[in-house]
Amino acid sequence: MEILVLQFGLLLLLLPNHCVEGKRDPVLYCGACRALVDELLFEIKKVNPKRTTEVGSFRISPDGTQEKNKIPLAKSESYLTEVLENICDRMNDYSLHVDPETQEKSYKRFAPRDGEQMGSIDFNSFQFNPDTSNYLKFACESVVEDYEDEILSLIAQEADSLADKLCSEKSGFCQVSSHAEL
Repeated sequence: MEILVLQFGLLLLLLPNHCVEGKRDPVLYCGACRALVDELLFEIKKVNPKRTTEVGSFRISPDGTQEKNKIPLAKSESYLTEVLENICDRMNDYSLHVDPETQEKSYKRFAPRDGEQMGSIDFNSFQFNPDTSNYLKFACESVVEDYEDEILSLIAQEADSLADKLCSEKSGFCQVSSHAEL
C-alpha cells in the first residue's frame, strides 16, 4: 500500500513537467480564422467612412495642450475591440463544406446576412453537424484571444489580403496555397 501511495505521489510530481497540448485541427482553425476575417471586414464595411473618432495621448504638452488625431471609426481600437467581442457568435452561419470535385474541406457561410443575396448554394456539399458551430466558435475565440493585437495592427496598417496575412503568415493556420473563398 505504501508503495502504491509513493508511486502515485511520484506520478503527481512528474505530471506538471510534461504538459500536453492538444493538436489543433488545421481545417477547423483555418476556417475559423478566415470566417473571423470575413465577418470583421463585413462589419468594417458597414461603418460610414466619414465617421471618425479622436485618439491621442494622455500626455499634456508643456503649453498645456494634448495631441489628438482623428482616425476613421472603423479602424479605431475601441471599435474593433467591441466588434471582436461578439464576432464569434456568427460562426453559427458557417458549416463544413466538402468540394464535390476535389473533396477539399473548408468552412463556408451558408446563411445570408441581413439584406444580402447569397446566390445558389448546393446544400448537399455542406456537412451540418450541431456540434460544428460550437467547435468553430471555440476556434474563433481562440484565434481572437491569441492574435487580437495582430488583427488590430493589420487593420490599422490597411493590410491587403487580411485573411492571408493573419491566417497564413501570422498564425500559420492555413497553408499559403489555400485561397478558399468563404
